[in-house]
Amino acid sequence: MTQSSSSKTVAGSSTPEGSASPDRLNTEDGKISVAQNVVQKIAGMACREISGVHRMGTSTGRAFGALRERIPGSSGPNVAQGVGVEVGETQAAIDLDVVVEYGVSIADLGKSIQRNVKQSVERMTGLEVVEVNVNVDDVYLPSDDEQQDAPSRVS
Repeated sequence: MTQSSSSKTVAGSSTPEGSASPDRLNTEDGKISVAQNVVQKIAGMACREISGVHRMGTSTGRAFGALRERIPGSSGPNVAQGVGVEVGETQAAIDLDVVVEYGVSIADLGKSIQRNVKQSVERMTGLEVVEVNVNVDDVYLPSDDEQQDAPSRVS
């Protein structure tokens, strides 16, 4: 998780008024717990659904992910790449590292990402999402692909 300037914390036992009810996860039949990797995958998929998100992850993480995808027998792209989460008993906090497409309003994109990730995680898990931090790590330029596709010259 990256450092957040927010004062919100992930608590395990109480929720503020008007938020998701912890009763959804603690029933008379027992307790429902949601693993961290489940929240990561849901958040990663929800973030990628937003138009304007080109990729997810920091430059180092994207490089390792690209290498891993090329290994025969790999499971393909990691949907949790670029997603950090803290999960308590009833709450979750999410950090996302994204690469945005050039020309997109970063502020509007960030708000759309926050809204979609929060709704998806809360709907699917029953956890209250107390914060979704969006870290824009890079801007994708169409010329970036042209430079990668160009044959390298050897003298």
